[in-house]
Amino acid sequence: MTTRTYDIVIWGATGFTGRLVMAYMAKTYGVDGEIKWAVAGRNAAKLAEVKRQVLGADAENLPEVIADSNDEASLRALVSQTKVVCTTVGPYALYGSTLVALCAELGTHYCDLTGEVQWMRQMIEAHQVAAEASGARIVHTCGFDSIPSDLGTYFVQREMHKAHGVYAPRVKYRVVGSSGGVSGGTVASMMNMMEEASVNPEILDIIADPYALNPLNMPRGEDGADQTTVEYDKDFRQWTGPFVMAGINTRVVRRSHALLGYPWGSHFRYDEAILTGDGPSGFAKAVLVAGGTGLMSKVTGIKALRKLLARVVPAPGEGPSVTAMENGFFEIELRASNPEDPKKDLIAVVTGDRDPGYGSTCKMIAESAVCLAVDDLESAGGFLTPASAMGDLLISRLAEKAGLGFTLKAAEE
Repeated sequence: MTTRTYDIVIWGATGFTGRLVMAYMAKTYGVDGEIKWAVAGRNAAKLAEVKRQVLGADAENLPEVIADSNDEASLRALVSQTKVVCTTVGPYALYGSTLVALCAELGTHYCDLTGEVQWMRQMIEAHQVAAEASGARIVHTCGFDSIPSDLGTYFVQREMHKAHGVYAPRVKYRVVGSSGGVSGGTVASMMNMMEEASVNPEILDIIADPYALNPLNMPRGEDGADQTTVEYDKDFRQWTGPFVMAGINTRVVRRSHALLGYPWGSHFRYDEAILTGDGPSGFAKAVLVAGGTGLMSKVTGIKALRKLLARVVPAPGEGPSVTAMENGFFEIELRASNPEDPKKDLIAVVTGDRDPGYGSTCKMIAESAVCLAVDDLESAGGFLTPASAMGDLLISRLAEKAGLGFTLKAAEE
């Protein structure tokens, strides 16, 4: 990569999540430290005001770049100045395609927060060759979608091999608990995805494909559709309901497995669900989870209801209060099945000390950007995943600086 002015540029710094990323970077790395970073947006006056609100007296020391998603020349100038573009501007299918194309062309690393499977697939097909040639590492899903899933699976498989010399042929991801607000950007992305599907029904087939993000012409696997109903999990001895993010996270984990060279075996299986407890109360909670998930799917699939939903959910750029974010958390357990002895199964616990959608997500994407910018990564250019691009180094960063935990507990507990 040629010499660049900045290590990182945060694109979309005036949005709700962008502000959080800015604040985290300033607190963790300073505005004039070893890591050279800047913020970017399309409105100079608004960007200056947000800098002042977030950084106070330090605002004048943080560089800014002005660009517009609809102005390719301004985006090209932005991309050419930095080693990494860290973008929080969604829905990405509406505002991110030109940026991805330029990063792939110019050899600029990239990370985002998208959960738009159909768009990721389109970007991979269109720009994989260019990214490989330029050395650009393009890494989608660097927030709660899908770092706990992707790095959690990578971590528990690493520990299984370290302890027993084998990999698990199956990993189950279970949400133990979480607290946090709904992301307006996530809802907007979901509704935009359904708008696209109403015009191009093939998008629904892509979304439904459990291996939608796997490299073309490479082996798939035995996983089927994501859980949509109530199921009892004998390993966890609890009822479970469907997890709304499974349709994104599972595809990312399966892509990681493929990009890593299928180390966990050709029959590797992975699924996600929410734990709701045992007994009648656990069953009742699972029914509520399944019903709510199904209702959301139906609402977003009907145009008239999408318009109604848009009036009541947070708009893009809106988010929870500081108190709500600070009091938020998430706890995930990933059970790895030992292929030889069930007594040697491992459970990884992945935790976050802020709400998943904003407080923890802003730290995850910021550390992903720093990792791409300054760490000595072995991964080649192309469309990667958090695990295949950054692996151990990102796990260390997140545990050391971002309030995430990656630990083990005995499976029989």
